[in-house]
Amino acid sequence: MLDNLSPRPGARHRRKRVGRGHAAGKGKTAGRGVKGQGTRSKVPIYFEGGQMPIARRLPKRGFTNIHRKPYEVVNVRDLGIFGEGATIDGEALAGRGLIGKATARVKLLGDGNAPKGCTIKVTKASGSAVAKIEAAGGSVEIVA
Repeated sequence: MLDNLSPRPGARHRRKRVGRGHAAGKGKTAGRGVKGQGTRSKVPIYFEGGQMPIARRLPKRGFTNIHRKPYEVVNVRDLGIFGEGATIDGEALAGRGLIGKATARVKLLGDGNAPKGCTIKVTKASGSAVAKIEAAGGSVEIVA
């Protein structure tokens, strides 16, 4: 069974503990050799020996908006799990796993069929989503 698989005997080796004295076999220089840059502890992992680093060689493109407000997206078809006449808000959506946190901004999109008579409280809603909810006898409230 998958729950009791283990590697074949001898397939996994113990980790070599370096820098633990001469008797351990990797004492003193701890396998790094004698002198030179490779023996030092403070060479950054991204250092390329003085060559122009890749982060500076590659061209920079685009723009990151620091004021971006991320939204969790919920489609009208996802609301079918609540049944008819339900009041759906952030807590209800988070409780059913449709969004991550109850406090997240939510945008309702119009893909799918709407449940009948639901009251939905979201941060934003597309025009098609509002039309479908209202056609099914429900209402959409925009909350901050």
